[in-house]
Amino acid sequence: MSRQNTDSMTGMDMFKIVANLMLIYIAGGLILASVYAKTSPIIFKKAKQEKENALKEMIEADSIKEMGEWYPYPRKHAEYYKATTDGKTVGYIIETFGKGYSSYINILVSVNTDLVVQKINVLHHAETPGLGDEIEKDYFKDQFKGKTIETLKVVKDGDLTYVQAISGATISSRAVTEAGVRPAVQMLSDILSGKIKAETGKHGEEGH
Repeated sequence: MSRQNTDSMTGMDMFKIVANLMLIYIAGGLILASVYAKTSPIIFKKAKQEKENALKEMIEADSIKEMGEWYPYPRKHAEYYKATTDGKTVGYIIETFGKGYSSYINILVSVNTDLVVQKINVLHHAETPGLGDEIEKDYFKDQFKGKTIETLKVVKDGDLTYVQAISGATISSRAVTEAGVRPAVQMLSDILSGKIKAETGKHGEEGH
């Protein structure tokens, strides 16, 4: 637009331009709100189904029921579950988080009634591709089977009593093991022993 045209614009012209822009923004907002209203129930339902499927993969049981919740990090809500078969407790599942190199790592861990780890699964993370994302690999996750609170520790010396660090991704390895799985199992132990309330299981950061 030339300076002459700009100078010739009246206050009414400017008002019309601003009003049109506002209408465009309002219309766009209404469209986005409408799309969200239609898709959010679908997204929620899908996420819920994915969570249920993930829980079923963690332990063989007839029933998996939520027992309570806890907060391993500020604003991070996690839950723990009891697995039963024929009315008898066969184990537990805990959802937890560990602060990794570049993200919070969302983890599921299952234990038997003696609180020995049976399996872990990484649900979500944003760790470095080719390094930290190795936490998803079976060679890393399979190390956790049979581990106890005492042996949930990351080492680099080849001692298979503990969890071997991923080469070049020690921070991510420790996030899963020492900031995620171990405090989650300790939290469950504290709940079952009555050290903390089973209603909510709020454990805070002190568990780390």
